Amino acid sequence: MPVMTEGQVRVGTTAFRRINVALFCAGFVTFVTLYDVQPLLPLFAREFRVSPAIASLPLSCATMALALGMLLAGTVSETLGRRTVMSVALFLTSLLALATLFSHSFHSLLLLRLLQGLVLAGVPSVAMAYLGEEMDGQAIGHAMGLYISGNALGGMTGRIGSALLCEYVPWHTAIALIGVISLALSLVFLKSLPPSTNFHQRPFQLRYLFSSLFQHLHDPGLLCLYALAFLFMGGFISLYNYIGFRLLAPPYNLTNYQVSLIFLVYLLGSFSSGVVGSLIHRFGRPFMIRVTLAVMLAGTAITLSGSLPLIVAGVGVFTCGFFSAHAIASSWVGRRARTAKAQASSLYLCAYYLGSSVSGTVGGVFWLHFGWNGVAAMIALLLAAAFGVAALLLRLPVVE
Repeated sequence: MPVMTEGQVRVGTTAFRRINVALFCAGFVTFVTLYDVQPLLPLFAREFRVSPAIASLPLSCATMALALGMLLAGTVSETLGRRTVMSVALFLTSLLALATLFSHSFHSLLLLRLLQGLVLAGVPSVAMAYLGEEMDGQAIGHAMGLYISGNALGGMTGRIGSALLCEYVPWHTAIALIGVISLALSLVFLKSLPPSTNFHQRPFQLRYLFSSLFQHLHDPGLLCLYALAFLFMGGFISLYNYIGFRLLAPPYNLTNYQVSLIFLVYLLGSFSSGVVGSLIHRFGRPFMIRVTLAVMLAGTAITLSGSLPLIVAGVGVFTCGFFSAHAIASSWVGRRARTAKAQASSLYLCAYYLGSSVSGTVGGVFWLHFGWNGVAAMIALLLAAAFGVAALLLRLPVVE
């Protein structure tokens, strides 16, 4: 049996390692299937003859469905169990990716992506709630960082993998092949994740869902964390949605696969989110959240350069700041919410993916009318607002 502190898993135990393996796989599958379409947005714009903003909809509609579905997923997981809900979600998203093999129109693609977003709602907030229940105070920072590392690696693999495969096969075949890999990793998840030991099952009650959401929406600290998620995710998705359009155009004239290689900087994001747990314990969340937002703003400024190496460097700096900020804010939600942790996590991720959907599409309007300078300005405004929200958050009483 693993060594426990007050019934929770500690760093270095067998249970800690098994949970990290399982949730790394869960994060990987979630993000490889969610973001495999992102480097294909210029391809969709050409093939289906739509504007960049409309071409972003296969991603935006999935993240919108994901955001809204997570409001219900946390409560469903309290009835069916965290492990059950995450397992079903991972297998269904893998099967829907396989079904993309038969998608040959923009409307059928949008439908499949909408369904994927809905089923994927069963992973992120439930995984955060699982960690909040099972890990002790020291372990949760490390575990959340590693989980987000899986998110980063999955997002990177989906983006680069789909672009590479599209050099040899149609886009719908490429996405189906990613579904095969996701099925295999879903099996690893199912085998590795230990059953919950601190989970308390409750019957499904719609009244409880609304009362718990209402409770969290009246916590000023949680509201600030939700606003931060909306703002920094909106900036992040806008950067990655439209950097491809910039680099495909003159004077760079890169191929779709060459542009997708920029997602290799996700390795930096994976590394930064993996170590940020230690930095939190050393410097504290208040200091680190401001540092990470400043890093994102610096990365945005660097991308304004006309030099391709500097553009890539700017994207890398931004990515490190983003994944670190996400690791800090998401673990902060788990520590601040005293009850109904799944609902607290659901609201955080709802705001996170709403930011992705709204800004990810609005960014297309800025790109169309103002080019990359307009997109960068929009991102800078989002980060400026995030600094203001962080200042409000840091004036509130600390909850640890």
